[in-house]
Amino acid sequence: MSLPPILQRTRIPVMASPLFIVSGPELVIAQCKAGVIGSFPALNAREKEGEPNMLDIWLTRINEELDRHNQANPDAPAAPYAVNQIVHKSNVRLDRDVEMCVKHKVPVWITSLGARTEVYDAAHSVGGVVVHDVINNHFAHKAIMKGADGLVAVAAGAGGHAGAQSPLALIREIREWFDGPLLLSGAISKGDSILAAQAMGADMGYVGTAFIATDEANAVPGYKDMITRHGASDIVYTNTFTGVHGNYLRPSIAAAGLDPDNLEGSDPSKMSFTLNAEGERPKPKKWKDIWGAGQGIGPIDEVVPTAELVARLEREYFEAIARLNATVPQAANPGYGRLLKASAAAAG
Repeated sequence: MSLPPILQRTRIPVMASPLFIVSGPELVIAQCKAGVIGSFPALNAREKEGEPNMLDIWLTRINEELDRHNQANPDAPAAPYAVNQIVHKSNVRLDRDVEMCVKHKVPVWITSLGARTEVYDAAHSVGGVVVHDVINNHFAHKAIMKGADGLVAVAAGAGGHAGAQSPLALIREIREWFDGPLLLSGAISKGDSILAAQAMGADMGYVGTAFIATDEANAVPGYKDMITRHGASDIVYTNTFTGVHGNYLRPSIAAAGLDPDNLEGSDPSKMSFTLNAEGERPKPKKWKDIWGAGQGIGPIDEVVPTAELVARLEREYFEAIARLNATVPQAANPGYGRLLKASAAAAG
């Protein structure tokens, strides 16, 4: 099964993952203009009681700016954008946010922490495509049965809430029965890794942590700097902070006065997406500056504009194809020659 047309409108096969707090209109617009699918969590668009609906404002801005870009650049239109809905029982904003995404006809929807048919139906009512985050084959089956169009396999090493399974195992299990849109999340910060994801059976790479270290990301300078100065061994996998296992920067945990090697466990029942009076998700103050990141931070050594990051990923992607071409004779693998021709055509 080929990708839906909306997911093919990219410069390289990449969707940027939605980053809590970090992803906002500036980053999403820059990602889409650079040629990859930009995304943000609906919950990032926060407002205080009595203020205008911030999600409405964000979606209006994104649609208008991308439309202006496309009119001015008909030969290089922007990629589509996606909105992430946290489908968790404590997310009291879900129904309101779904209605707003329907109003603005959001083209790509990402659902996480729950699979609900009514959310998928809402997306489909405006022609949207829905991909659902999963950490194992069980949840993959459940999401497709309830109406998701595709899946994001969140494997070991991914930033934020992540699974524990090897991408090799997770992708293979899903591809045994599912031939629809499949993205891979897990330490993808180089163009080589995007090609590796495709080789394993995924259609696209799902890139998150690398976009934290960009000019447009809504992250404090210390967070961006920490991303550029550390590697995979500086990532801690724990459920302490939300009740669901995720990957976090070890130095940020230590800076909060906690011992990264002696963290108390938690449980999923403590996860809450209920917002306080300021429109924020309450959590203990000492955790405010504990920052999520994936194991792919090693190659990230500087903060750059989003357009520059995407250009690097594109260059590395096609260089990886060229290296394989030099290693695997086309005569022994005619199908690989077709891939090269298709890649060259895409590169333009």
